[in-house]
Amino acid sequence: MGLFSRFSTFLKAKFSSAMDRAEDPNDTLDYSYQKQLEQLQNLRRSIADVVTSEKSLEMQQAQVNQQMSKLDDQARAAVQQGRDDLARLALERKTALQGQIDSFAQQIAQMKTQQQKFVDMERRLSARVAAFRTQKEMVKAQYSAAQAQVKIQESVTGISEEMSDVNLAVTRAQDKVLKMQARAQAMDQLVDSGTLPELGAPGQDDIDRQLAQVTNQTAVDAQLAQLKASVQGQLPPPREGQTREPGQLPPPATTTDGGN
Repeated sequence: MGLFSRFSTFLKAKFSSAMDRAEDPNDTLDYSYQKQLEQLQNLRRSIADVVTSEKSLEMQQAQVNQQMSKLDDQARAAVQQGRDDLARLALERKTALQGQIDSFAQQIAQMKTQQQKFVDMERRLSARVAAFRTQKEMVKAQYSAAQAQVKIQESVTGISEEMSDVNLAVTRAQDKVLKMQARAQAMDQLVDSGTLPELGAPGQDDIDRQLAQVTNQTAVDAQLAQLKASVQGQLPPPREGQTREPGQLPPPATTTDGGN
């Protein structure tokens, strides 16, 4: 029972949380206002029913009064004609109708009392509904303003669902860029190392590349030695088309003796 109770509490909490997220205060307020209007309309309908019943009793009472007045006239006419027996019968019927008149009067008084109660209730309920309508519109306006403010803040801070999707898309794009850059650098490194040949370049193995590198280094060393010698004044700049081996001394200078 303890486990079942905890599980039931868990389900209720989850359901309550889901309902709270799905509930729209505007819809709730409008629904409550609509229910109050229905209650007010039902109360007004009840007042109309009471008034209708009261009028019906008054009409029946009026008819009984007419019958009593007629019986009274008939009893008087019977007495004038010396028919006391008929006059007695008319007065007996009149007395019986008098009981109905009293009953109608009592019912009509009750109807009037009930009607007044309903009218007072309708007045109070109308005032309450009007106050609730004003409060409802104010709360709805406040909720709409707060909702707009939250959406703006979420957009600015990037925590809204839409902005979260945008941020995820940007992050994925940045990851793709980094991967492509890393791939490009790896391809460049493989081409430089000779692991991958360039398109259109002649095929070379590792020995060819090493021999070409030694040849290039030797040529660079020779040009560097000549440049140093030229700068230090030990060697005139080589003439076009003339090269010297690295470390080769210049030929001895010849002098012309004018006396010999």
